[in-house]
Amino acid sequence: MPNDRFRPFDTIIDKAAALSVLQNATAGADDGELFLERRSSEALVFDDGRVKTASYDASEGFGLRAVRGETSGYAHSTEMTVKAMLRAAETARLAVGDGGGTLAMAPVQTNRRLYSDDNPIEQAAFPVKIDLLKEIDAFTRGLDKRIIQVSATLAASMQEVEILRPDGLHVRDARPMSRLNISVIVEANGRRESGGTGGGGRAALTGLLEPEHWQSVAREALRIALVNLRAVPAPAGVMDVVLGAGWPGILLHEAVGHGLEGDFNRKGTSAFSGLIGQQVAAKGVTILDDGTIPDRRGSISFDDEGTASGKNVLIEDGILVGYMQDRQNARLMGVEPTGNGRRESYAHTPMPRMTNTYMLGGDTPPADIVADLKDGIYAVGFGGGQVDITSGKFVFSCTEAYAVKNGVIGDAVKGATLIGDGPKAMQKIRAIGNDMALDPGIGNCGKAGQWVPVGVGQPTLLIGGLTVGGSAA
Repeated sequence: MPNDRFRPFDTIIDKAAALSVLQNATAGADDGELFLERRSSEALVFDDGRVKTASYDASEGFGLRAVRGETSGYAHSTEMTVKAMLRAAETARLAVGDGGGTLAMAPVQTNRRLYSDDNPIEQAAFPVKIDLLKEIDAFTRGLDKRIIQVSATLAASMQEVEILRPDGLHVRDARPMSRLNISVIVEANGRRESGGTGGGGRAALTGLLEPEHWQSVAREALRIALVNLRAVPAPAGVMDVVLGAGWPGILLHEAVGHGLEGDFNRKGTSAFSGLIGQQVAAKGVTILDDGTIPDRRGSISFDDEGTASGKNVLIEDGILVGYMQDRQNARLMGVEPTGNGRRESYAHTPMPRMTNTYMLGGDTPPADIVADLKDGIYAVGFGGGQVDITSGKFVFSCTEAYAVKNGVIGDAVKGATLIGDGPKAMQKIRAIGNDMALDPGIGNCGKAGQWVPVGVGQPTLLIGGLTVGGSAA
């Protein structure tokens, strides 16, 4: 897939020589590749009336991998020379030994482009960005006299990658990313609370700079802060919970998504291991991982091994039908890779990772779902969470939640946490809304020390019998 906006790596590294090094490193291997990356990023933070941070980072490097069976040999360097690649090849070769493997078939390619190759960093001059942040600060402070602090962050990056395989396959991709976040702190009667929101994706930075967009973000950040300002201590106990649409899908991502990644299932350490073809969720629950949605934060034209991204059904009508796979784990499990081999950078090896993971909508109006909640919590915002892959047990903190009695939404509650385990929670879904939505573009996923951008989504859901940890019984 040619891309004229690239400064191709083969203008600084002889492609034929690099291919020869890679072929020697992977002789007798099952798989391998040369991954080359160039990345630039800019982040501007305007906090408490002044520019707090203005940073620009640039890096480039390569990683060379040889794979045989369950073993990978990997070496990387920031020195973009054939000499450095020869040294890396010696290290990677140690995993292959005398070889004996058969090189896997090359990934099937696609000409599909899911996002622009324009660099968002260059779409507005630095003084324009600073002036915008000042304008955001002044506008947000003017919304409410209770606001005592405003923080606005504008970030953009461009990642250019090339992947060269020993069979000669050579692919390129330019991956833009932009994001705007606004947070506020409010104070009244000696009490302080905060609220924040934002988002973005693999789309133009200019869209985030439009007043219509950032003013709505500022108002939403204030709304959340004021909700928290009047919140009462959350109740505790086992109760039914309604999850809002969109970002609450982060619970789905953590509690179910990670458990459906191929490496955990090949090793038998996931709560979903060995359950293909079995009922693992309530009827009507269909969950996908889809890296093909244009301009979304988690989307990739192809993954970091060169496999085209896919729209992969994981759970269909409650039945587990597939896992997310990179090339190595797919080969060892006797299935096809799904385009989920991702890595944080050239300094990291790929592994099965999510892209945009979401649940399809049902046919129930959200208002009817809330009306059916007799005594429980309506959670529409989430912060951090943890999950144990082996057991599926999760703990999530709510950033915006409400008590519900007899179908009526009552006080906002503060300090609520949701506790349960993924497989059981999926079985306890009693209603699925018709309002499926994706998050605004704020997700990052950590695994084995690597971070990659992701997306989540879901409709409004009613889940029975979750444990709610609160600040009062």
